[in-house]
Amino acid sequence: MTIKVTVWGENVHEQTNEVVARIYPEGMHACIAAGLNEDPQIEARAVTLQDPEHGLTEALLDDTDVLLWWGHAAHGDVRDEIVDRVQARVLQGMGLLVLHSAHYAKIFKRLMGTTCSLKWREAGERERLWVVNPGHPIVQGLGDYLELPHTEMYGEPFAVPNPDEVIFISAFEGGEVFRSGLTYKRGNGKIFYFRPGHETYPIYYDQQVRRVLKNGVKWACPEGSRWIDRCPNVPPEQAPNPVEVKGEGLHKPGEEGFK
Repeated sequence: MTIKVTVWGENVHEQTNEVVARIYPEGMHACIAAGLNEDPQIEARAVTLQDPEHGLTEALLDDTDVLLWWGHAAHGDVRDEIVDRVQARVLQGMGLLVLHSAHYAKIFKRLMGTTCSLKWREAGERERLWVVNPGHPIVQGLGDYLELPHTEMYGEPFAVPNPDEVIFISAFEGGEVFRSGLTYKRGNGKIFYFRPGHETYPIYYDQQVRRVLKNGVKWACPEGSRWIDRCPNVPPEQAPNPVEVKGEGLHKPGEEGFK
């Protein structure tokens, strides 16, 4: 089965910063999608903030098994109705991979219910991401750790809910540590937050990072049938067992409830 993946990119720094444009001439989103497409089981496409409906139309999301999200400078420009749309698909079962500075993305903050804040430093220091659970599907093909020679530091505390699983813990050259790989379940959908990805370093060309993203996509792929979240009014005659209506009700027969 082919896994249909959409890579969402903010596509702002690539157009405004010379360093980012030089490292990612076709955009970070295109680089990430190209890395995923190295795997014959994955079919990845890229869309951006500037596309109509931010590229995330109802039809495209309906045809997406896993969505990857990268943003940094324009979180506030993402329209709330698009966030609603993505949230609904995650609850139905679509996987979501949240990358690096997308910890502040509207969709991630909504799904977490917290500020998702952290410490940071841009000094190009070394990062070692230590594998916490060697048996987890996301880390297959890696060693004890993966090392990036130059990254932006993220440090604890990371203001997110306690995760279902911690996949990586990073140790930075400057001494800080960070939970760099976290998984969550929301509704029927699986979420993987993966920290590496600062735009002024060629991190998404790194083969180990690409391996993690491919594994993450396969882990987050929907399982079972799609869950449609709704709140129907079940008439008494449709109850599994006979029901005698007693007293008066707030709603008329067939009337929808308040949401």
